[in-house]
Amino acid sequence: MITGPQMRAARALLGIDQKALAELAGLSVPTIQRMEASTGNVRGVVDSLTKVIAALELAGLELIGEGSVSTVGGRGVRLKVPPPRH
Repeated sequence: MITGPQMRAARALLGIDQKALAELAGLSVPTIQRMEASTGNVRGVVDSLTKVIAALELAGLELIGEGSVSTVGGRGVRLKVPPPRH
């Protein structure tokens, strides 16, 4: 799965805007906007989500799942698990 904030971060790492991602994925800009507005995992049509993930990967991005290890290396950023609140 991918989250809205993860999609925005992915675009930022690639240096592309929503329009460029929409074109790469073959989707509309409003679809990308709706997906990125999600606070948790992106919800929507599975085919659209698959197209976005494929477009990001084709553009050179590796999506790393929660608790997964990067298999190809390269530079990037990753959110840490927030510390427990007391």
